[in-house]
Amino acid sequence: MSAETGCMVAIDGPAGSGKSTVARAVADRMGYTYIDTGAMYRAVAWKVLRADLEVGRDDEEIGRLAGELSFGFRAVGDGRHLFVDDEDAETAIRTPRVGNLSSPVSAIPQVREHLVAAQRDMARHEPVVMEGRDIGTVVFPSALLKVFLTASAEERARRRYDQLVARGEDVSFEQVLADMRARDERDRNRPIAPLRIADDAIEIDTDPLTINEVVDRVLELLADRLEGYDGTAV
Repeated sequence: MSAETGCMVAIDGPAGSGKSTVARAVADRMGYTYIDTGAMYRAVAWKVLRADLEVGRDDEEIGRLAGELSFGFRAVGDGRHLFVDDEDAETAIRTPRVGNLSSPVSAIPQVREHLVAAQRDMARHEPVVMEGRDIGTVVFPSALLKVFLTASAEERARRRYDQLVARGEDVSFEQVLADMRARDERDRNRPIAPLRIADDAIEIDTDPLTINEVVDRVLELLADRLEGYDGTAV
């Protein structure tokens, strides 16, 4: 299976739309590998903070840093964690500070170049479910199935707020909502690989649906696409 056909399912959408949960569930049900590309950009942001670098001032150095990192998703307990240079980064990359920095970091051309290459390489030899913001438009434009998940900013902020509180973060819903709207604005208007729906993607509004309903819908769509698929061309 080539790099262009390795991505069986591309799931895109704004922050908090349920991409990670849905993608992980679909991958589990299908026996595919799940790849969270947003975690990879968060990891670069985490390393930027560690190195005391600044977006806009140190972009060239940040680009070099991104190219030197190694990424791998490994099973830890009942979940899969992102390891960066063999260090479990899962907890560190989920803080609001890292999340807010990951958007401007992801807009640096050299960072995107390195990470897109890494993502394509991950899908070179096995079927994957890959989620992010530009999977169907940039990373794997020939994915067998492209899905774009949406939800209102308020609903997405509520989901993110609940996640942060469950992890013991001291945050307010109002701040999470403001951060969500600011993130949406940056992602939609960045000059490189902005958040948008691929022409052939299927949009699913997750506001009125449970996670299981969304997962079932994606699996139904995938079953339709797999019918007659020979495994060599999309």
